[in-house]
Amino acid sequence: MSATDAPALPPMRSVRGAAVRVEWERRTNSFTELAARVREQGLNRRTRWFYFTLLGGLTVALAGAFTGMALLGDSWFQLLIAAALGVIFTQFAFIGHEASHRQVFASGRANDRLGRIVATFFVGISYAWWMTKHNRHHGNPNQIGRDPDIAPGMIAFTEDDAAVATGFRGWVNRRQGWLFFPLLPLLGFDLHQASIGRLFRRGKLEGRVQELLWLALRFTMYLGVVFWLLPVGMAFAFLGVQVAVFGTYMGLSFSPNHIGMPIVPHGAKLDFLDKQVLTSRNVSGGWWMTMLMGGLNYQIEHHLFPSMPRLHLARTRRLVLEHCRRHDVPYTENNIVEAMTIVVRYINQVGWTARASFSCPAAASMGRV
Repeated sequence: MSATDAPALPPMRSVRGAAVRVEWERRTNSFTELAARVREQGLNRRTRWFYFTLLGGLTVALAGAFTGMALLGDSWFQLLIAAALGVIFTQFAFIGHEASHRQVFASGRANDRLGRIVATFFVGISYAWWMTKHNRHHGNPNQIGRDPDIAPGMIAFTEDDAAVATGFRGWVNRRQGWLFFPLLPLLGFDLHQASIGRLFRRGKLEGRVQELLWLALRFTMYLGVVFWLLPVGMAFAFLGVQVAVFGTYMGLSFSPNHIGMPIVPHGAKLDFLDKQVLTSRNVSGGWWMTMLMGGLNYQIEHHLFPSMPRLHLARTRRLVLEHCRRHDVPYTENNIVEAMTIVVRYINQVGWTARASFSCPAAASMGRV
């Protein structure tokens, strides 16, 4: 089953009492049944050989990129290597994401060790910051007030947030459909500054000192090599291209997952199956899309079974799709062009509503809810 538009959410507990309990139990039992089938087929077992092979390949690619830098010398073709590094660092980020979900090793501690090294030393972002933010997202995807990924920012995900935004952010929100792709390169800079900034703020944060040391080593070595091998102007251009490609790649990989899918009202209660399936979108394309998106193309299956290794998601998709058809749960899957079209159309609609409210404040105050 596929769709080009988001499915509607089921009624939000409009029926009370015994009928609600029966429906809730039916949904819960159906997911228990699905999870049992997944376990029976061994789809939760770890595939360490895959991740070791991938890490080895990415390390070789990283070494090749820096070797190419040294050989090219003072040449603007260095910007091609910068773009390649943006892709390589994003692929490392996918592994850090998977380690944070316990997909690589059975041991949580081993996953954390791997994820912390990959995220801080290879990617340059805080693992603890990512874990905290991303776990909150998985617990309540697309829910207002609980999912940090739809919190108000340079992109507004709800009409209410767009309508009340002021200043520069409000100006961007009202034009965000047009600005979506131009803003993507800036995401890389935002990820670096937001995660590193968190390490310097007060409050408990696991592994703070260790992450600061890894990040200091990473940026000292990386910036040292770049400014040693390249003239100053070219070095800054190199870093700009690398971070812009990293941000664009990250944005294109994560934005199709939930944008344009139903927004869950604050305080609404959904069972686990509905909460994860109705708010998530898969991206079709087979194994090459899996490698390109680091398994995020199977977003529905990833949300239902977050600790499942990347290689098992395709087989799990068949079980989940069959289960959703049997239980009348809408299952959304689009190709990448359709998915990005829906994403841009949705955020443009949110921005258009804000523009309409902004241009006619009297009408907005009378008619906007």
